[in-house]
Amino acid sequence: MRFVEFAVGWNKAHLPTLTCAAITFDRRVTRGKKLISVFTAWRAVSAMFILNGALFGIWASRIPAVRDHLNLSHEELGYGLLFMAAGAVCSFPVTGRLTDRFGAVAITRVIAVLYTLSLILLAYADSFWALAIFLFVFGAFHGSMDVAMNAWAAETEQAYDKPLMSSFHAMWSLGAGLGALSGYAAVQVQLTVLQHFLFAGGIVVAFALTMSWVHWESKRSEQADGRVFALPSGALVLVGVAALCGALGEGAVADWGAIFMRDVTGATESVATLGYAVFSVTMVAFRLAGGFLIARFGPVASARFGGFSAAVGVSAVVSSSSAELALVGFALMGVGYAVIMPLAFSRAANDPYVPPGQAIASVATLGYGGLLIGPPLIGFLAELLTLRLAFAVLIPLAVLIILCAGALRRAD
Repeated sequence: MRFVEFAVGWNKAHLPTLTCAAITFDRRVTRGKKLISVFTAWRAVSAMFILNGALFGIWASRIPAVRDHLNLSHEELGYGLLFMAAGAVCSFPVTGRLTDRFGAVAITRVIAVLYTLSLILLAYADSFWALAIFLFVFGAFHGSMDVAMNAWAAETEQAYDKPLMSSFHAMWSLGAGLGALSGYAAVQVQLTVLQHFLFAGGIVVAFALTMSWVHWESKRSEQADGRVFALPSGALVLVGVAALCGALGEGAVADWGAIFMRDVTGATESVATLGYAVFSVTMVAFRLAGGFLIARFGPVASARFGGFSAAVGVSAVVSSSSAELALVGFALMGVGYAVIMPLAFSRAANDPYVPPGQAIASVATLGYGGLLIGPPLIGFLAELLTLRLAFAVLIPLAVLIILCAGALRRAD
């Protein structure tokens, strides 16, 4: 089986490389009664990451249109996005337990379909409260799929003993970027939000379900500590904090990047959609190189570089007076946040004391909670101050990533 090496950043001898030459991934593992190659497993998991990111990017690209249709203020939009965050946070502990009990693969596939349907539901919102309720549902399935697919990714990484997590998250960013670009295309051809969501969502879910079909039997565990909410404890606390800071920045760009471009820099609606697309493209590139960077410099140094780059990028965005400078800032933010979440999930999945599903759910509660809590926080601050100043809150959070980087060292 042939595969492009830079997509995972390692060769089969576990030596880092950034070459584009095709190599042979001939290692296989037995799952159930099937021998499955690295590429087959990587393709299946990657398809689900692409779907998750694409649906999120599709939604993010049309937030300005939804806001204008419902005539929402920054504060009202922030409150609406808070419902999305609440849905995700409520879903994390439930999905963590279901994943440990029934297996990550089955849970991921079921949620993929429900998540797609919840995206289409958003297009039917005709009032603030309808949007808030639909965002709660959308956030719940988004959060659920995050936990399940990362558990599947961790199983794959462990089974083949290859650092694949960063490449999976690269596929999430690729999907998010493509989803955002679909918004640009939809605006150009004047598709309504419903038409856009139906067309793009249908294509993505059909692709993902087809490409992810593999006979992979997931690990199952009945172990649980009975907590209602999956909050990290012990060494995982700082891991969760680092994930929170990184994901909060991602969420801010996803839901407010287009609005920042249009309202602050004066960009047109079509150009405004490029902010998140540029952010996602640079994130894809550095997540694809993640295996090499982590092997060469280690997880701690990689995380510290990420925090520094994110801080510089945010500074460029908040000081921008033109769309071009803002796009440069979003690109640097993409570089900075690229490896933070992969490192956090990989560290959680390998915790020696907590089952993978529960550990990932606990980090996700802070991590992807930040991804979803970030947007309403920006909305509240924008209403009190300005949108430009609201984005500035991401600078100290990027510095906090640098301070928490030591916790991302993989546990023995």
